[in-house]
Amino acid sequence: MRYRCPFCGNWRSDHTIIDEWNNVIPPPTPELKAVYIDPSSTALLILDMEDSICNNHRCIASISKINNLLTEAREVGMLVVYSLTHAGNVSDINHQLSPSVIDPIVKSNVDKFYKTDLENILQKNNIQTVIVTGYSANGAVLHTATAAAFRGYNVAVPVDGMSAANPYAEQYTAWHLLNSPGTRNRVVLTKTDFITLSSKLHNH
Repeated sequence: MRYRCPFCGNWRSDHTIIDEWNNVIPPPTPELKAVYIDPSSTALLILDMEDSICNNHRCIASISKINNLLTEAREVGMLVVYSLTHAGNVSDINHQLSPSVIDPIVKSNVDKFYKTDLENILQKNNIQTVIVTGYSANGAVLHTATAAAFRGYNVAVPVDGMSAANPYAEQYTAWHLLNSPGTRNRVVLTKTDFITLSSKLHNH
């Protein structure tokens, strides 16, 4: 790539990541982990699963996976928290994932802690771990999982419970969560059927 140096006025030709883009080799596939959850100290986050945006095949495929996890969470009395986009309403949430009348719902941009009561909700319920699901992987899932990790929560992200409009966005999100200095010591990648909910198990 040739460009004019703003300081010296000369034309320069330096290689950047854009020049190397097609030569970058993706890292090895990460290993998904089994996760053992104490439901009394864990919250399931279902983020932005609104029909108006969850309308591609990748997001639609994740609905049944999240629903299975939601059913299990309900059975053991686990806290479930929903989020909406700025334009969303409760009626927009996919009917298979409908909130109950007691489920907290927050409304924000991609970081669901931003200008919401989410942190207060988690603290009030003595939550130590969050399971983050929803749409989109590189939006609400990535930024809310990161914000949770920054606040000291353990974070489990089932990869079949997050989705984006294209697979690269999901791949990038998975890589970022496992490798970013802010998240790599707090986040575990898993699958919905690798998660065990039991008050007798306390290992994350």
